[in-house]
Amino acid sequence: MQVTETLNEGLKRGYNIVVTAAELATKVDEKLVEARPDIEMKGFRKGKVPMALLKKQYGQRLTGEAMQESIDGAIAKHFEDSGDRPAMQPEVKMTNDDWKEGDDINVEMSYEALPTIPEVDLKKIKLEKLITKADDASVDEALANLSKTAQDFADRKKGSKAKDGDQVTIDFFGKVEGEPFEGGTAEDYPLVLGSNSFIPGFEAQLVGAKVDEDIEVKVNFPAEYGAENLAGKDAVFECKIRAVKAPKASEINDDMAKKFGAEDLPALKVQISERLEAEYAGAAREIQKRGLLDALDKMVKFELPPSLVKAEAGQIAHQLWHDENPEIEGHDHPEVTPTDEHNSLADRRVRLGLLLAEMGQKAEIQVTDAEMTQAMMNQARQYPGQEREFFEFVQQNQQMQQQMRAPLFEDKVVDYVFELATVTDKVITKDELQKAVEALEEE
Repeated sequence: MQVTETLNEGLKRGYNIVVTAAELATKVDEKLVEARPDIEMKGFRKGKVPMALLKKQYGQRLTGEAMQESIDGAIAKHFEDSGDRPAMQPEVKMTNDDWKEGDDINVEMSYEALPTIPEVDLKKIKLEKLITKADDASVDEALANLSKTAQDFADRKKGSKAKDGDQVTIDFFGKVEGEPFEGGTAEDYPLVLGSNSFIPGFEAQLVGAKVDEDIEVKVNFPAEYGAENLAGKDAVFECKIRAVKAPKASEINDDMAKKFGAEDLPALKVQISERLEAEYAGAAREIQKRGLLDALDKMVKFELPPSLVKAEAGQIAHQLWHDENPEIEGHDHPEVTPTDEHNSLADRRVRLGLLLAEMGQKAEIQVTDAEMTQAMMNQARQYPGQEREFFEFVQQNQQMQQQMRAPLFEDKVVDYVFELATVTDKVITKDELQKAVEALEEE
């Protein structure tokens, strides 16, 4: 194998690779020898077929395999010997298209090498860790919001009409094609109007109803309804209104606390305080992370592979275009050209991404199987009823796994840097934290 450098400009590399005909022939012979013990041919015992006959029978197919393996092996050896790491998949093409048996294989390979990334003295990085405690006012505000969520209902004044959001207690008797059906009858059933818990159109027909009123509700079961005997059919429900109740916030007491799994009100307050402080800590971490990235961005400069920056700028421009045009879901739209701002942001992202990856590799940071499994489970919950299918899809999709692994890896590297950097605690109020978060979002 002969490797000749043809390009070395910045991070761009080019090489001519020649696999000689003799090397290829040797590899084909090795494959034939390896396969020979299992080959049977009429007139010969198993494993005793002459090599000349094997070459005539299988040589052409094995030559193709040997060519690919030889090229792949030559490329792998080049990267092993040179120490280069390609930024993206190298471009490889065979230049002698008229190749015939007995010819050398000529290959051109080009790529952009990843740069040498300088060391960073992490102890020189100075960061602030914002700390916010949950005060009584914040806990009381959260309690008030919970009381609305755990709403109760109180009887409306006699003769009042039911409004959207009210709870009506009804007796109902349903029929399809004049015949009652299983599950179509109930007494004293509490139904919140606007909850969409009944067949489409049912609840709307009860808006304006009064206590003791008899109402005939006409609906159509959806075509995809679970019960085949009802799917797509018209139905009539005879309804008797037993009560009309208006929603009201639950009283903030021990009974309300128990609705949320707490032993009593003080215990619920502790849970709320812990949850709020966890939210504050999450926001503070994002601010601290931005501070770290800004510091690294100023400290470290190195040449970047143009292909990576171009690809990243294209993704940024494309995503922002969709953010500005949410009504267009597909990709059938005019080409989006990155601006100078997109290119500048791409430059920062690529540089910091390469830097964090290098730090993580040197620190031997890895995402564990347990961490990946937890991340997959968390994301699967976004698809109720399809969790198993999503889990299996990710397990079989390497690209999807990489997309999930990358942010986990980055967060672990960021935590590693936090431990080595000089970090000062700073206690601030909730309002000050909110302003810091808003400032972060505006950048």
